[in-house]
Amino acid sequence: MTLDSYVGLGRSGLKVSPFCLGAMNFGEDGGFGCGVEDSEKILQTYLDHGGNFLDTANFYTNGHSEAILGDFLAARPGLRDRLVLATKFYGNLHLGDPNGGGAGRKAILGQLHESLRRLRTDHVDLYWLHNHDRTTPVEETLRTLDDLVTAGKIRHVGFSDTPAWFTAKAHTMALLRGWTPVTALQMEYSLLERTIEGELIPLAQDAGMGVLPWSPLKSGFLSGKYRRDTAVPADTRRSAVLGGPTEAQFTVIDALIAVAEEVGASPAAVALAWVQARPGVTSTLIGPRTPAHLEANLAGLSVRLTPAQTAVLDEVSTPTLNFPHDLNQQVGAMLKYAGATVDGVPSAVYPPLLQSAARY
Repeated sequence: MTLDSYVGLGRSGLKVSPFCLGAMNFGEDGGFGCGVEDSEKILQTYLDHGGNFLDTANFYTNGHSEAILGDFLAARPGLRDRLVLATKFYGNLHLGDPNGGGAGRKAILGQLHESLRRLRTDHVDLYWLHNHDRTTPVEETLRTLDDLVTAGKIRHVGFSDTPAWFTAKAHTMALLRGWTPVTALQMEYSLLERTIEGELIPLAQDAGMGVLPWSPLKSGFLSGKYRRDTAVPADTRRSAVLGGPTEAQFTVIDALIAVAEEVGASPAAVALAWVQARPGVTSTLIGPRTPAHLEANLAGLSVRLTPAQTAVLDEVSTPTLNFPHDLNQQVGAMLKYAGATVDGVPSAVYPPLLQSAARY
């Protein structure tokens, strides 16, 4: 697989690269990102490899991320129209202004105006709601986004980091009212964070939404820098904020390193390959801070895990999901088929239930 092995984004007509270049680290506002020169080297390298999918947000590095992308594209006439450009709204860049952020009509229109100005374009191809706004009616958000699609300022709508119940409600409402539906979901997903498998991924698969995992390396925990019984790397953002992995996380990391040694690839490449191959996933977000990081991430496109290797990683990272997931898995077919063989698979019998039913 290569970056120009394009895939469809959900049920939309958009065709995107299997790895999306996230620009969260473009710009030095905040202390963790990279400067303009490295940002442009990363962009050019991604494009040279055939990539076409760029993702940012209005508040990444206080707007500098969008400005770097905008300047880069403006200096290369014709390039913008050949790319899928995505940004997000919700973040408030205006201290003390209660209408400067969130998902209300005034906030959305203001945020998009400023994003388009920084990006130096007249539209974005995918516009993400970046969080769940508990104080704004979802009807207001959806109608505003639909108006922007009609006006040609955005092409598709995505939701990022929103609860499953809210996402399902919004998508269903949009369909029933003839508004623009939710095309894609952007959620944290990795070997160390799999809980979206409980509700969000099944929702996306059922509704035809593309899934874009962010932090597929869990902020560096799965990069190969962290090893059991070694010092926590001092130059990582994660270690500066939260310290090193937990004992349970190291169990997963140990298995990842073992599989990587079998494959002959880096742990980061294997972790990315695992995520990209998961059911429902369309394109995986990578957020390199250096050109070297980008090249290391792109190696994940060429990794092929055997079923046995995938099973090892699946088992060691199996998440605990919310009720009623386990009950549905354990008892669902048992109660439905009551010992019958369906599609060649025999279901179990639940004797107490059958004994009780026999009385009636």
